[in-house]
Amino acid sequence: MITISYARNFTHPNRKSRFNNHNTPALMRITTLLLIIITLVSIISGCSFPFTSTDTMSDLSATDIPMHNTSSQDRQPPVPITQYLRPSELVSVSDAVSSETEPAINTFTDLSVPTYLTKVEGTYFLVDCYHNQVIYHDNLEDPLAEWNVMTDEIERGHTLASDGDVYLLDDTERNRILVFEKQEKGYVHTQTFSNIGCRPHYIVYDTATDTFYAWSSMTGEMYLFRHNANSTRMYLTEIRRIESLDQIYVRSFTIIGNDIYFVSGNSSILRADLGSFEIKDTYPVPDTMTGMIQLTLIQDYFYITISTDRTGNQDYATIIRTHDLSSLSFGEYEDVYDYFIGGGTPYYLTEIDHAYYLTEHRLPGHSLWRFQVEDNEIIQVETIY
Repeated sequence: MITISYARNFTHPNRKSRFNNHNTPALMRITTLLLIIITLVSIISGCSFPFTSTDTMSDLSATDIPMHNTSSQDRQPPVPITQYLRPSELVSVSDAVSSETEPAINTFTDLSVPTYLTKVEGTYFLVDCYHNQVIYHDNLEDPLAEWNVMTDEIERGHTLASDGDVYLLDDTERNRILVFEKQEKGYVHTQTFSNIGCRPHYIVYDTATDTFYAWSSMTGEMYLFRHNANSTRMYLTEIRRIESLDQIYVRSFTIIGNDIYFVSGNSSILRADLGSFEIKDTYPVPDTMTGMIQLTLIQDYFYITISTDRTGNQDYATIIRTHDLSSLSFGEYEDVYDYFIGGGTPYYLTEIDHAYYLTEHRLPGHSLWRFQVEDNEIIQVETIY
């Protein structure tokens, strides 16, 4: 890592050098000596070089909209895991569901506060929060009664994330993260992380860093999980904190490029550096938006789903969008909930196969929506379940 980090300062071999050719061997000897000295100093002092860099991505102003094709290009995947806070707790064979057992069929014909839909390798996963289960199926056309149950071990779980090898679920009310693996007959609970903050509420797998980020919704803590390429054994590698969000209900976060956004319950949106969690910007919002659920960047707009106002009143539930987060406190935004009838409580948005999916509750028969956005216009809005 040291050689790579410092090689950028050397003259490219195809460019004209400022030094004469007869000085090149001496220069190389000096350079090598300097590298050895730097390496020894870093080892003795315990310093380490970061695996990510924020130097090459310009700071985003309040009016800048980061584009999708810039996300995560500066960040590099971490090296193999050699240091960690703790490994997962392995589920014993006697406690795990046998890989030979046929998966259970969903017994519910409706959804009770669905929170999250995602798709992994051709399979849809839907978190049915108040039914305390995650269900899965290969299409969105069949009735819910034809879906299979991935697990009913969770209590008010909210999200699922996967890298294709492991599937992480938040067991919100038990303060746990459950790890599942796909086997011949279905999905098997193989690992557990207990004592993960207070009400872990949202999990994302970030491809650029090969890391799962799991948010503790009441403590301002982010738990980072990884596994090595040749193993599915998970490790808790780091806990990052934002002190100002301790004891503040925060339902989600959004990674955009080298930044991470938090829609916090203290009447503001925070933009922080993903690597250090240092706060870069704070965007105040009106009291009517305090109960924000999620921020999503779709083309040129930030979309924000809102559950309640500052007092917890769900009558203020809506979906708004804005070009500029700093304008929210001045009331400069567009309410777009009429596209989805309105009157319910929108929750999480996900993008799957060039379409967007919205989970919602309080409206019977309108628990999952699909829509598209073309040239910043919301089109083809339809109810799925």
